[in-house]
Amino acid sequence: MTEPPKIEFPCRYPIKIICRTDDGVTARVLNTVRKHAPDVTPDDITMRSSSGDKFVSVRINLMAQGPVQLQEMHDDLMTDAAVRMVI
Repeated sequence: MTEPPKIEFPCRYPIKIICRTDDGVTARVLNTVRKHAPDVTPDDITMRSSSGDKFVSVRINLMAQGPVQLQEMHDDLMTDAAVRMVI
């Protein structure tokens, strides 16, 4: 059995956060991401609402420093009740 390829850090790393549409949810998500990846710029961020406007997806292409950073960011994002998924 072969091992899956390992990610070499630091590297550009895309994440997608699916949230229930809620007042201020995108600001909260971006604040949480910037807490862990302060170099994220507006050019790194794309947002899109679902067809029924019940959900919003926030895509961020960030410079990941390591697996601990990504895990801590994931854990912080999941504490927000509006966040449904981080992929």
